[in-house]
Amino acid sequence: MSPTVKFGPQGDEWTYDGDAKTYDLTRGVSPELTIRTTQGPADDSIKLAPPLSALVIIDMQNYFLHPRCGDHPTGLAAADRIIELISKCRETGIKIIWLNWGLGEEDLSTMPAAAQRSFGSSLITPPSDDRKARYGFGSDMGEGRGRLLMEGSWNAELYAPLQDASREDSDIFCTKNRISGFWNGETPFAKALANGGFRTLLFTGVNTDQCVLGTVADAYYRGWDCVMVEDCCATTTPGGQDVTNYNSSKIYGFVVDSKAIIEGTFDSGTRK
Repeated sequence: MSPTVKFGPQGDEWTYDGDAKTYDLTRGVSPELTIRTTQGPADDSIKLAPPLSALVIIDMQNYFLHPRCGDHPTGLAAADRIIELISKCRETGIKIIWLNWGLGEEDLSTMPAAAQRSFGSSLITPPSDDRKARYGFGSDMGEGRGRLLMEGSWNAELYAPLQDASREDSDIFCTKNRISGFWNGETPFAKALANGGFRTLLFTGVNTDQCVLGTVADAYYRGWDCVMVEDCCATTTPGGQDVTNYNSSKIYGFVVDSKAIIEGTFDSGTRK
């Protein structure tokens, strides 16, 4: 008989059952959803409580996905998987959180140099494809696409199939002004997590090794449970997906896929 191992402070701990090879993240809350992991030790599973959980969908916006702004075939494939997953999350009671770039004028005046440079590369090196031009946050992208990643602009809107899958009356919508949506405790995302009492976060979106990873890392530092949904994340960075998944399973938390969640075992029974 394998031992039971506890991690974390009392009242906020994980419990690992060596016989079942399952990490219990429920903190005594029901109902429960048990999901097999897809990276890390074979046959491991995690058990989460939907009332404490949220599906976090990052940057699935026109700027990153729409053909008018560039090519992102793996991002479009991830969008299809996310739409399927949203239905499962609604069915089991997992909250949907949309976390997107959405800048205001004040953000432009306070944006750090490093962040400005990453979205202003075309000021130094002319782009080979005008769709992918980056002349800085707030610059006019032309052709009706609006100002780059400014809140309310066309390019900052959710990609249409995902917009159709969203629900204004029940989902949570958060803007961000950095790679990470959790870079300080006063961001809209940080406040939404605190207000909602969420502890377990299922991460999806683009780009895996950039805005998704940045938010995952900050959530990990701040003590949230981090679960990467690998087929619902995508990146254009060579090797970025594999490295991020590897480190997520080894360091930040767990890796699953949409199929594992959809086929997960749901227990609606009340604990005794």
